[in-house]
Amino acid sequence: MSTELHNNMSIELPRVEGLKVGIVAARWNSQVTEPLLNGAIDRIVEAGYSHSDITVQRVPGTVELTFAAAQMARSGKFDAVIMIGCVIRGGTPHFDYVCDNATQGCALLNATQDVPIIFCVLTTDDEQQALDRAGGALCNKGTEAAEAAIEMAAIARSYKKL
Repeated sequence: MSTELHNNMSIELPRVEGLKVGIVAARWNSQVTEPLLNGAIDRIVEAGYSHSDITVQRVPGTVELTFAAAQMARSGKFDAVIMIGCVIRGGTPHFDYVCDNATQGCALLNATQDVPIIFCVLTTDDEQQALDRAGGALCNKGTEAAEAAIEMAAIARSYKKL
């Protein structure tokens, strides 16, 4: 969802008893990923959950997010997993490969796992665009990812009860 549309929405989050959220955060571009991670954690706690309901796993970069998210999803310990990364366009095609890897990896996990995997990977043209979306001028996409994780965990739980 575009930032402009989301900023005008008021979200009432469902309550998910015993919610456990795994967060995989890339260390690469940590000036962006750390504020995203903090935004996600703060929003989960603000929604009434405890820090002990959140497990954070840091990985070297965005390409490694899929593997760690898959491990979390397969562990059976989490109701949702958030992938946090940042890829800033450079002068080579590497940007496209990393973005494709993360996007396809997340999509594959969502299609094959019983746990929602939330995509919070910023793909920007420059560092300022990333910073603006990591608690800067526009928003904190980590906060939005946390909201999505809670909502999707509630949806997943509703189908498991059938």
